Amino acid sequence: MATVVLMSTTGATADPLAALGSLPGVAESVESVRKAVDRVYGHRVMRRRSNEITSEAALRGARGSAALSGADWALEEVRRRTDFSADPEARVVGAALRLTAEAGQLLSIWRQSPLRVLARLHVVAAAEPGDEVGRPRQAGEAVDEPLIELPLPEVQEVSGRLEGLADLIIAGTSAPALVTAAVVHGELLALRPFVSHNGLVARAAERIVLVGSGLDPKSVCPAEVGYAELGGASYLAALEGYVSGTREGMAAWIAHCGKAVELGVRESTAVCEALQRGAA
Repeated sequence: MATVVLMSTTGATADPLAALGSLPGVAESVESVRKAVDRVYGHRVMRRRSNEITSEAALRGARGSAALSGADWALEEVRRRTDFSADPEARVVGAALRLTAEAGQLLSIWRQSPLRVLARLHVVAAAEPGDEVGRPRQAGEAVDEPLIELPLPEVQEVSGRLEGLADLIIAGTSAPALVTAAVVHGELLALRPFVSHNGLVARAAERIVLVGSGLDPKSVCPAEVGYAELGGASYLAALEGYVSGTREGMAAWIAHCGKAVELGVRESTAVCEALQRGAA
């Protein structure tokens, strides 16, 4: 499992996430992402209308995240709809929209209490009461995450790895934001700690890391758009690399996350260009 790699790559190092930056190709992914983000932040429209770009990125990111969870709606349908309770797909889209809105409210809590934030994200995604909402799954509880068919870790492993991940976040790291975000995302997908909505929660947590780290402070680089564009098969193949725990697999997952961020940048750059032309 990936946690083994996090620890074994470092020996006695107190910052295991930082060691992942030395995996093959990771430094290049980090640099490529940084250059892409800098370009969109330097766009003249961003200096005057960044709030509009942020809002549009949130909508497009939610659409992309929902698509990866089985509700692949056209952007205009997401924009048009007001009722997201009519059927299972609508509920997925509604959950993605709520999570995107909520993530920005949780930035200050994340570094002090990441497990509290994850619980809150699940409550927001589920949007209905229940004993299983907002807490890690218990022994014998089924997980509704049909698109991810990897073996499901036992609850004892889930508990230990969640605590370990939280400890790493609270302790802080010198790892690049892309690396930290990719590990948070991958670990939550691998563990599927909740009975539902794990993919949506994992991608929302990644968004929190990317924004809170300062890489994308205005939240205008929606990686979720990129994951959807790269496709579910590619996403699952990269996740298998993460779960394998090998250096190559971990590096491939981080590179996949980096490519998704760059595609999100491209999306927001196109929005900037449209606004500049007066076409949006």
